[in-house]
Formats: sequence, C-alpha cells, structure tokens
Amino acid sequence: MSIKYTVDHEWVKLEADDIVLVGITNHAQEQLGDVVFVELPEIESTFQQGDDISVIESVKAASELKAPVSGSIVAVNDVLADEPNIVNDDPLEAGWFCRIKLSDTTELDSLLDEDAYNATLD
Repeated sequence: MSIKYTVDHEWVKLEADDIVLVGITNHAQEQLGDVVFVELPEIESTFQQGDDISVIESVKAASELKAPVSGSIVAVNDVLADEPNIVNDDPLEAGWFCRIKLSDTTELDSLLDEDAYNATLD
C-alpha cells in the first residue's frame, strides 16, 4: 500500500498484520519549523481516529499528532526523544512517530491518497 494522508497532515503506511506506521507530512514539518521536542504515546494505549496521541513542540509552536486511525500503540520511535530534529530531516521515513495496530481496517478508506492530500494544500 502506498502512503495515505489526513487533512491534519499525518501520514500512514500499512505494514504487515494490520499495523500502520504513522508520522507527519513534509508540509507539516515545514509549517512547524525546527522540532525541538516530541512527546510520544504510551505503548498499549488505545485511541480513536482523530484523538490527540502525541505532542510536537517546535521553535514556532506546539502541535498535536492526531490518530489517523483507531487502534492501539504497538511501538514508538524512541530515537525522537533524543533527536527530535529527525522529524524535520526525514519526516516520511526515519521521523516516524508510532506504529498502530488497527482496530478497524475500513478507516483506511477514509484517508486521502497523495493527489487528494496535495489538493488540500492549494
């Protein structure tokens, strides 16, 4: 599966066993500016689609990462605690925030493809 997006500037990439990798888009990190702190969610915590799951602080503002899908956190990117700038350097790969085990795979259908997401930026 290719990457899917939310109107709130998160991305998800489906991996094996109904687990998605979650991060913020390049547009989001550009708007935030230099990320200086990331508060990650607790492993095994559960969220509904749209819930705030993480806090991102930059030199410009604090922002929330919203759950792009419902499910439970199965992994977090601990590297971001010491190196939050990775979110700026590589938002679509090394700068991922967490992995979520989907509780409802049909929610993926409500997310945007790249063209639809890019159209929201115009």
